[in-house]
Amino acid sequence: MENDFGNLTVGAFAKAAGVGVETIRFYQRKGLLPEPEKPLGGIRRYGSGDVSRVRFIKTAQQLGFSLDEVAELLKLEDGTHCREASALAKIKLAGVREKLASLRQMEKTLAQMLAACESRRGKVCCPMIESLKRG
Repeated sequence: MENDFGNLTVGAFAKAAGVGVETIRFYQRKGLLPEPEKPLGGIRRYGSGDVSRVRFIKTAQQLGFSLDEVAELLKLEDGTHCREASALAKIKLAGVREKLASLRQMEKTLAQMLAACESRRGKVCCPMIESLKRG
């Protein structure tokens, strides 16, 4: 990998950012990543700011932010909009907590159904299937 993060080809840029070239192109089409000017007869070059931006996008996605939400966060990236960024994070955290509660309920229900299946005797219908039929 090139060490000069100021003069990267798209392939080297993608590698430095830990993504594929198509991801770079996709982010450009979505307006999340600017496309540098192409010099006459030359190739586009990317820098360390571009690498940081892609890493920002990927980290935000790993935290559950959609690309639309990432776009909003990118508008706030100058560091002077902490209140607005915090509000977006609070909304995301509330959603994560809702999903966790739902997943805990799913886990409890599936564990109960599995326990019923494992304790059945004789030639009775599968308790799990019957439970799913009843809703």
